[in-house]
Amino acid sequence: MLTRDDRTVRDCLALLDGLGDLRLPHLGFKDVGVDPSTLTRLHRRIKDTGATSYLEVVSTSRERALDSARMAVDLGVDWLMGGTWVHETLELLDGTGIGYLPFPGTPTGHPTRLGGTPQHVAEHCRRFEEAGCAGVDLLAYRATDVPPLDLVRAARRATSGRLVVAGSITTPEQIHDLAAAGADAFTIGSAAMIGALDLRSGTLRAQLTAILNATRTAPSVTAPSP
Repeated sequence: MLTRDDRTVRDCLALLDGLGDLRLPHLGFKDVGVDPSTLTRLHRRIKDTGATSYLEVVSTSRERALDSARMAVDLGVDWLMGGTWVHETLELLDGTGIGYLPFPGTPTGHPTRLGGTPQHVAEHCRRFEEAGCAGVDLLAYRATDVPPLDLVRAARRATSGRLVVAGSITTPEQIHDLAAAGADAFTIGSAAMIGALDLRSGTLRAQLTAILNATRTAPSVTAPSP
């Protein structure tokens, strides 16, 4: 994610231009931090690299979150992540081919914190899948009530859809733990921007290389059936 502190970074276009030769297969951004015209140019350049594109909603009001869904449609992203107004969002995305991954649990604030028990998260996952969502965007490491991996395992048991874990992932060990718990993917923004993944290196390229290496050495786990 071309983000820091839950906002798209202002120099996102320059950063992306400097990373083109890494051929990153997945690239995303938030719905806040830069103006819509910059997001339009950013998304066009992401698709020009051949990457799958993601827009993650961080707006906390219903109308602004739905505005973000409309933005996703206008941009033509591949995946929309976040938000909790599931039925209204699915209506806006109907016929577009955009996959939707809402937040299970009880997200609050910005930067977002996640409340809710494993049972609460599992129930949301089942309900979202029945409604037609492609999976969920789980803020596991923002959890306030229970250990993060308990939420990941509960979500994995409850859904056959795509399970993405977002927020506060800062180490290769966490990436390995997520794979073992059944996550399909994860997002990293701030940790790469501040150099958390490889403390001996200072460039974004080095951080991304450390992330890619961690994914290559993560355990391969067959997710349990829901």
